[in-house]
Amino acid sequence: MAHVNPATRQSLLAKLERAVADRVFPGATLGVGLRGQHLTLSAGRLSYDARALPVTSQTIYDLASLTKVVSTTTAAMILVDRGLLNINRRVAEYLPDFVPSNALGAGPLWSAREKVTVRSLLAHTSGLPAYERFFLRARKKSHVIEEALALPLEEVPGQKAVYSDVGFILLGEILERVAKQLLDAFCQREIFVPLGMRSTCFNPPAELLPRIAPTEQDNLFRKRLICGEVQDENAWAMGGVAGHAGLFGTADDLATFSQMMLQEGNADGKQFIQAKTVLEFTQALPCQLGDAHALGWGKRSEPSSSGRYFSPASYGHLGYTGTSIWIDPEKQLFVILLTNRIHPARENDAIRAFRPAIHDAVVEALLLQIN
Repeated sequence: MAHVNPATRQSLLAKLERAVADRVFPGATLGVGLRGQHLTLSAGRLSYDARALPVTSQTIYDLASLTKVVSTTTAAMILVDRGLLNINRRVAEYLPDFVPSNALGAGPLWSAREKVTVRSLLAHTSGLPAYERFFLRARKKSHVIEEALALPLEEVPGQKAVYSDVGFILLGEILERVAKQLLDAFCQREIFVPLGMRSTCFNPPAELLPRIAPTEQDNLFRKRLICGEVQDENAWAMGGVAGHAGLFGTADDLATFSQMMLQEGNADGKQFIQAKTVLEFTQALPCQLGDAHALGWGKRSEPSSSGRYFSPASYGHLGYTGTSIWIDPEKQLFVILLTNRIHPARENDAIRAFRPAIHDAVVEALLLQIN
């Protein structure tokens, strides 16, 4: 990034290093794009072990729920463009078991399942629960899907935005049936390879293991340190590939993706996704209650993990492992933060304060000084 002077670069790097010293996370990669130029900064190590390798721009992180936007939502946009997916159709048209034959006489929330659409899954307004520990019973993908299809609604569809892993598990299943191939294969062929995202994948192969940051020491379920396999237990039970979690990647790959989104679906002169589709999926949706959402993406609501300066046009997403991505088309800016804040234990939530602070620091350093 030509207009970033050494002092500014050092100031941002110092904030990352201070967070490592304060044990907010063992290490981190910060990716920033502004008006077509890109900067990557890294600090810390893969773990708190002094012998661990240092983090670099090529360190691979478990992206957690960034899967929902980089993989699942993007796949949905591509299928919409191709006329294969209609997000206004009812979920039951794609997944008939979502509305069992006895549902209509089983009470208002069971009858309301008929009204749940693919759009409401994307917008988190389906009324489905936020989370369910399927992994306690399920040991393969089909078991998780079967249980997810049978879960009762908790809200009337369309009235409240409740961020739902369950909804995205079912959305992933819909996309696979529409595309007639598994989600990881579709994303590899239609998203990652065309965009040159060479280090982004589900179930990373063994040769990538030295570059992967470990997540938590799981003493309750898998009884081992989680590294190179998805941390999310439900995604793990589904074989590592799911609509809500499972993706691994680097900040540089996500920068390529974010620049495509800033350019309204255009990448290297090719219209990868139609501009109107990108705009439709990233605009704020009306909802009576709950956090602001677009289709798949989150929108700013106060207080925001994107800090004080991102515009109302911005959209982003967080990942449980300590990852985030925020894109501001008005400022032509994106900020990617990849960490393994849950190493060695998920109870560490110091990143909550760090996220808005680093976004503010980026904007103050790069935008306020040159405007």
